[in-house]
This record gives sequence, structure tokens and C-alpha cells, in this order.
Amino acid sequence: MQGQTGGRSGDSAAPDIKTLIDDESPFPPIRRVGALKAFVWLQLGWRDMWASPQASLFYGLCFAGMGFVLKIVLANAPQYLSALSCGFLLLGPLLSLGLYDISRRLENEKSGMLGSLFSMRGRWSNIGILALVLAVIMLVWARASLVVFALFYNKGMPTMQGFLSQLFSFSNLEFIAVYCCVGFIFASVVFAISWVSIPLMLDRDTDAITAMIISTVALFVNVPVTIVWALTIVGLVVIGFSTWNLGLIVAMPLVGHATWHAYREVVGRHEDRSESKAS
Repeated sequence: MQGQTGGRSGDSAAPDIKTLIDDESPFPPIRRVGALKAFVWLQLGWRDMWASPQASLFYGLCFAGMGFVLKIVLANAPQYLSALSCGFLLLGPLLSLGLYDISRRLENEKSGMLGSLFSMRGRWSNIGILALVLAVIMLVWARASLVVFALFYNKGMPTMQGFLSQLFSFSNLEFIAVYCCVGFIFASVVFAISWVSIPLMLDRDTDAITAMIISTVALFVNVPVTIVWALTIVGLVVIGFSTWNLGLIVAMPLVGHATWHAYREVVGRHEDRSESKAS
């Protein structure tokens, strides 16, 4: 069985990959991979980032710039800043579309940042539907976030300094626990429907509903590695935010490129079925 379709030399999958074949299914086969594969994806993402450093760091600067703008505009409104910062992460899979395209171009021995800027060309309807779904989830999250703030700060919203002092001193653990639990629900939904769906739509022009179903199925087939991968993404983003957004310049391109390799390794092609039968 072929562990990894396409790609440059050195991208072949390790022996811990097993492709789940269902001859009756109209969907592509899903590969079950080991939990530590998340770190291999990071390694491949790092390679892609420095194979096209100007384009990758351009997107990283855009992510960091958006974070700076949010901090400046909402400096005195921690309730909105926290809601939109987390919402920024919910839209991250969509905002990384150009990074996926850069990795795809490198895989096909093509180059050029300009092409990645127009990677949605011809796919507006499919990717647009998923964008709408993510936007709705973000709006619902923003409302839920404000409700949580209102419940715990019913005598008035805190200042940014007061909010940060409470956050880092853990003097309001109930708020932190509830806020994290609510955020976890929204983040889990977004992660499930988008962790491989957008690269899939970019690569194969799959419709949005099918791509979201495949992404969700791939998550349940690969629970251990998706947990490791999700925690890795959260860790990198937290480091990015905690370094005054400067860390996002590297962290976001790294995650974006690595996500492409996660898709390539997890979602097989229909040709895998015939190869499996032949073997």
C-alpha cells in the first residue's frame, strides 16, 4: 500500500500508517496514523516554511499584524479582545488557505506567492460555504463569550490591567474554568470540521459538506494524533500571543504548512483502493 501519495522525495509515510478501505464508500479512504505523527508534520511544515521563506513570513506578518490591531483597538475592552482573539483562532484554518497553497505548490515543484493569494479562484462556492459556517460559529462564540463575562462581572466590566492581574493570579478560577469550557466546545467543533477539510477542498475541489464530513470522520479515526495536534497548535498560538504577537510570525506559517502535510497523510485517494486490492 502506498502510504503517501504524491509529494517530494522524503515525504513517504512511516510504517505506522494503516489505510481504512471501504469499497462501498464514495469517500476517499482515511489513513490511521500514530500519535507522534503530529511532530513529523511540524518538521515537514518547518521545511516548507524555509523553502519559501518570503511568502510564508508574509502570511505570518499578516497574522501578527491582525493581532496587534486587535490589541490596539480593544485595549480598554478585555471582554471584546478575548472574544475576538479566540474568534481569530476559530477562523485560522480559513485564513491559512494561502499557506496550504504554498505547500501544495512546493509539492508540485511550483513557486510564487502571487499564486497563493488567488488560491480560492474557481473554488469560491465550496470554500465560501465553509467560510460562512466558520463565521456563524465565530459570531455565536462572541455572544457566548460576552455572556460569560457578564455573568462573572455583573457589577461592571474590568479594566485590561485588572483583568490580566486576575487571570495570571488565578483569583477568579470559576471564570477561567467556565470560559475555557465554553471555548473548548466551540474550538472542538471548528477543529473537527476544518482540520483537513480546507486543504481537501483546495487540492481536490471537494464540496464543503463532503469535506466537513471527511474531516470529522478523519478526526474520529485518528483521535490520539488529533489530540496531540490540537494541543500543539494551542501551545504554539499561546506562545505567539504571549510574545506580543511576534511569535505568530513563525508559529502560524508553521502550523499552516504542517496542516497541509496532515491532510496529505490522513486523507487517501481513491487509487488506494485499487492498490490495496492488487496487493
